[in-house]
Amino acid sequence: MKVQVEVKELKEGKYVIVDDEPCMIKSISKSKPGKHGSAKARIDVIGLFDGQKRSFVGPISDKTYVPIVERKTAQVLNVKGNIAQLMDMGDFSTFELTIPEEYKDRVTEGGEITYITAMGKSKIEMR
Repeated sequence: MKVQVEVKELKEGKYVIVDDEPCMIKSISKSKPGKHGSAKARIDVIGLFDGQKRSFVGPISDKTYVPIVERKTAQVLNVKGNIAQLMDMGDFSTFELTIPEEYKDRVTEGGEITYITAMGKSKIEMR
């Protein structure tokens, strides 16, 4: 799911969709309007699921899309290699996610983890 907003409403630390990928905004720089044009914004982002750095440049009056990003908790049912079988604590659905390298030692059977989901994609993210 996504919502349409104006570029001037975006803030650092929030989310935006760039190249059909939900991204977190790392920095925003705005220029003043010139003699023949409107003010522009340069937005530097990092993809939530692929970790790629991207940039977006456009007028601050343009509209763009913001993804609906949800943080949820899940219980770890089983761990096989780098795949964790999880059960969502809200709706009790089960699914599998790949365990990122930095969280391998923290994901244990019977424990709880936090994961994020946006635009049909999910990933484990611990605080």
